Amino acid sequence: MAFNRLLLFIVCWVGGHTGVSAQTAGTAEQRKDRYNVLFIMVDDLRPQLGCYGDSVVQTPNIDRLASTGTVFNRAYCQIALCNPSRASLLTGLRPDDIQVYDLTTHFRRHLPDAVTMPQLFKGNGWQSQGLYKIYHLIPSDPRAFGNMDDPASWSRPLWLPTKSVYGPKGEALRQRKLDEMAAAGDRMDYSNIPRGFAIEAPEIPDSALADGETAVQAVRALNELKDERFFLAVGFYKPHLPFIAPKKYWDLYEETDIILPGNRYAPKDAPDFALQKYADLRLYEDYKHLRSTDDLPEEQQRRLLHGYLACISYIDAQIGMILRELDRLKLREKTIIVLLGDHGFQVGEHNMWATKHTNYETSVRAPLIVAKPGQQAAGSVRDELVEFVDVYPTLAALCGLDAPASLGGTSFATLLDDPEVPWPKGFAFSQYPKEVGGEHVLGRSIRSDRYRLVEWRIPSTGHVFHELYDHETDPHENRNVAEQPPYRDVVDYLSEALKNEWNTNDNE
Repeated sequence: MAFNRLLLFIVCWVGGHTGVSAQTAGTAEQRKDRYNVLFIMVDDLRPQLGCYGDSVVQTPNIDRLASTGTVFNRAYCQIALCNPSRASLLTGLRPDDIQVYDLTTHFRRHLPDAVTMPQLFKGNGWQSQGLYKIYHLIPSDPRAFGNMDDPASWSRPLWLPTKSVYGPKGEALRQRKLDEMAAAGDRMDYSNIPRGFAIEAPEIPDSALADGETAVQAVRALNELKDERFFLAVGFYKPHLPFIAPKKYWDLYEETDIILPGNRYAPKDAPDFALQKYADLRLYEDYKHLRSTDDLPEEQQRRLLHGYLACISYIDAQIGMILRELDRLKLREKTIIVLLGDHGFQVGEHNMWATKHTNYETSVRAPLIVAKPGQQAAGSVRDELVEFVDVYPTLAALCGLDAPASLGGTSFATLLDDPEVPWPKGFAFSQYPKEVGGEHVLGRSIRSDRYRLVEWRIPSTGHVFHELYDHETDPHENRNVAEQPPYRDVVDYLSEALKNEWNTNDNE
């Protein structure tokens, strides 16, 4: 284990100290076709989009982008939490390799010389610029604390908005709390971030909120970068809580028409600790009365889902503004566009509300859309299992760059053009840590074409809990069949594959 960790460190160190531009010159043909990259990351966006088959949500701009590129129907993050998921994706390394599992650990603590995806482009001559939430940050005060930004990734400092993620009412309340804390001499840290309201539908323009301001800045950045080769990363905070969007986006939906998930109950025979009912929701003023055991009235359930849909449509409009400017500047034909959510999300599934924090399909499956100039299979939907660690090597390959040899993923560049090309991956791997009886327990998940197995090992006793979900008969993961005799061979097979993966990554 120590030797392999050292080897990974050395590979990353060499990549960081030989000058990334020296890593790759590529062939003359590759150099000629090196594209710009517009990388759009949306927080807490699950595959609830028109291009993923949802008939309720209104996402015309994302759907148009999908018609020019490839929709990856089964794309999986490596851990369903903002900071570790983003750190994993942007380093191309799995959470165990960077040892990031929470919101407060920076990946450079353990791998100080890792070469990130935007850093690779920067080192090879691209102008690398980041706007708002690319790496994890706390939106209520990103300059003060909780900012996991990585200055080495950017050609210029990360741009941050000045507007709030809250509506006027919620922001006024938050500011009052901040003033009270300041007067009392209280130190603000991650555990006591002042919050406003979880739900608000103010009559304000798009640009009055942080994400609208970010879209305006993205348009400005495209104009500044139009004559250069660029890697522009644009991070939107919505539809993450709080569910605040201008009222016109709420008005796109009739609350009485909203259909709630049909599985608002825990999976049968699943361990209680595998679920996360509320997570952040109870931190907000309008939901702080909730106890962890309370069930939400149906009216509030609809209101939450309404807010989530409104925020998705709000972000869709911001993305549309950026893409229209890309077209106006005639940059589309030389720009690869990547759009993804950083992980999945639950709005009622298994009675979990406004949360991720699990190994279930709803937490780890996220949207991934890639469109490149001249794409031969434009408008296609791929059902291959791909992982977020595959994004880094894919973009490097498409732009003729040699990515660091230590990356944990596989390029899916060929899937963009050839519907018949074979894909080598048969599994996607995710993980999530939990506290069980005061012990730190890491749940490890393997997704095959038909099944999801989650394995929980209790360190003190060595006891192993298994969850197995058969997506052919139970696509919403409502019944854990791990203990049923017909599935014993499946559990054994997937458990061995899971063990082999973690041994390969030197994590046993």
